[in-house]
Amino acid sequence: MSARSEPVLRAPQSRTKEGPVTYPFSAVLGMADMRLALLLNAVSPAIGGVLVRGEKGTAKSTAVRALAALLPPVRRVVDCRFGCDPAEPDPACPDGPHPAGATAETRPARLVELPVGAAEDRVVGALDLEKAIGEGVRAFEPGLLAAAHRGVLYVDEVNLLHDHLVDLLLDAAAMGRSHVEREGVSVSHAARFLLVGTMNPEEGELRPQLLDRFGLTVEVNASRDPEIRVEVVRRRLAADADPVGFAARWADADAEIAAQVAAARERLPGVRLPDAALRQIAEVCAAFDVDGMRADIVTARTALAHAAWHGRDRVTVDDVRVAARLALPHRRRRDPFDTPGLDEKRLDEALRRAEDAHPDDPDDGGPDDSGPDGGGPTGGGPTGGGPIRDDGPVGGPRGGDGGDSLDQGESGTGEHSTTPDGPAAADNRPQRPVDDRGDGRDAGTAGGQADGADDQVRGGESQPVAVPRGGLRARTLTAPGLGDGVPGRRSRARTGRGRTTGARLPAGRVDALHLPATVRAAAPHQVTRGRLAGPLWLRPEDLREAVREGREGNLVLFVVDASGSMGARQRMVTVKDAVLALLTDAYQRRDKVAVIAFRGADARTLLPATSSVLAASTRLAELPTGGRTPLAEGLLAAVDLLRVERLRDPKRRPLVLIVTDGRATAGPRPLDRAAAAAQVLAATSAACVVVDCETGPVRLNLANRLATQLNAPVHPLTTLTHPTPHPNPRDLAVSVPA
Repeated sequence: MSARSEPVLRAPQSRTKEGPVTYPFSAVLGMADMRLALLLNAVSPAIGGVLVRGEKGTAKSTAVRALAALLPPVRRVVDCRFGCDPAEPDPACPDGPHPAGATAETRPARLVELPVGAAEDRVVGALDLEKAIGEGVRAFEPGLLAAAHRGVLYVDEVNLLHDHLVDLLLDAAAMGRSHVEREGVSVSHAARFLLVGTMNPEEGELRPQLLDRFGLTVEVNASRDPEIRVEVVRRRLAADADPVGFAARWADADAEIAAQVAAARERLPGVRLPDAALRQIAEVCAAFDVDGMRADIVTARTALAHAAWHGRDRVTVDDVRVAARLALPHRRRRDPFDTPGLDEKRLDEALRRAEDAHPDDPDDGGPDDSGPDGGGPTGGGPTGGGPIRDDGPVGGPRGGDGGDSLDQGESGTGEHSTTPDGPAAADNRPQRPVDDRGDGRDAGTAGGQADGADDQVRGGESQPVAVPRGGLRARTLTAPGLGDGVPGRRSRARTGRGRTTGARLPAGRVDALHLPATVRAAAPHQVTRGRLAGPLWLRPEDLREAVREGREGNLVLFVVDASGSMGARQRMVTVKDAVLALLTDAYQRRDKVAVIAFRGADARTLLPATSSVLAASTRLAELPTGGRTPLAEGLLAAVDLLRVERLRDPKRRPLVLIVTDGRATAGPRPLDRAAAAAQVLAATSAACVVVDCETGPVRLNLANRLATQLNAPVHPLTTLTHPTPHPNPRDLAVSVPA
């Protein structure tokens, strides 16, 4: 979808002659945590949205697109582009004011999809600056935030969205309003929506500051149970073969969930949050050392919604436990090398501490008496908060017992019967990832676990992750000249955000008006245009666009010598510390990173270009050393990777960091071949930096020779990092010469 294309409303899973057909929400097998988080936000959008993290092909998008069909329909003022509620119209609506008793209509809740490549004015809306300045008319074209008002805004691959757009989305979701400001002209409109983002962590992480703004986060992984996988494929094929018939067979189950959402919304204002539950929430958030108070507030809102979902009139300890499992894991990240997660033993201990501190509290948040099985007055069903069944055959949902509860105990998982008479299958807990290297080794066994590597749990498996020493910071390296790349924080570039350096004639629509230049262009023509008084008369040819200079993100390519000459224990530890500090710097400056290692007879791409610094540190922890030094092969591997990345992302300028002592010992005439490879790399015009790892009293200065061949600066390894921030960061910035 292009940046200027229309929003997709209720994006279909299948299409028939009659129109789009959405895959039923109740037919999504497993993924209990994801479905629960989505439904709790449907009950209480004030929770702040859901971020769904997981591997490819795990029904993330399918479940989100099916959610809109479960939301209650909305009443809106006819012809209001901002979807105002006739009972409570927005007094600041740009299409208003709406009179009392305005003509209204009912429509389904919308699902609006935001494309990754969307421009800012497509997201928040666009002002016609020519009319605003020349005629004093606030002509406003609504954006995607207006279209999503009172519905669902879905951002697939939210981690690939530009940071400033993510900030805009989260600000609007938090405030319930969208503000558009252009050269002193402003428009504001209501924008209350359920925000859902999905992402694959392999393609990069969101910054912790942005993660914290999402109310809930869930991890999803495909089941490794063959019975579950068979049933998933069976349902998918049945939906593709007969979309209408498949949806009809699940219609009753979807209607039951929709009724339960509506009932929980009505019940929510009457749910009570006792002081005992508040103390439990505070104890848990303090135990996990989360920053700020947003975690406490979101956990409280989630616990209230969970109690309403289950038909209870007050929050219990079980509601707090479920809320903490959904609201806290992503808030524990402090740096790019932390993986989201929650130790449930610590969670239980924190809850017990809160109970022990106030054992006689009348509002102890213990087991409630609102109905049989804690399911409300009726103990189950649409209004009682009973389990949502997910155990039917391909032909439709199966009645009877043994359904899949959306939250069962601490794990939030349930068993799934794949056929009417089939046995229960595996649960929804994150499954052990499959090693994708194809060599049958467990992660971290190649050459032993690296020094400085920590074991971090991801998906139930302990993986070695190289972690930098505390306080170690990298010297800033920048690419030469002025680029046109994606917004970031490293090298100088012409961007849509930053300081204004000039004005130019616009090539198309004006995104950033240069007001003084526009006035200067129009002023000489006012008499000939017949203006005697009043506003300035403007014509399209008068408009001038601001030229702005900011910072861009680069592709930082690490080419690391892992041969025997680098294998001395302390030297490799120092190298990894420096590379990890540079990786942290790349993360903070919104760069992509890639890692190539050369040793033995060839070079290997450990990590293709990605925004995931965590993935790079994991590969670095597994890096073995030893063998000869194929320097030429390492340089040529860098040339090949740059060639591919320039086709994929032509505006992102590369910065190649070659970490080596300059030795070349593999193959015939190794130094001559290395010199020829250096000439090939230099011909790509990529900015290069040679990091000299040579130590000891006897120095061959081969790294300096390589830097001369590449026309690149050379820096001793020990000067690339420093333990504490320098009083003047500019003194530490190094611009790579062209």
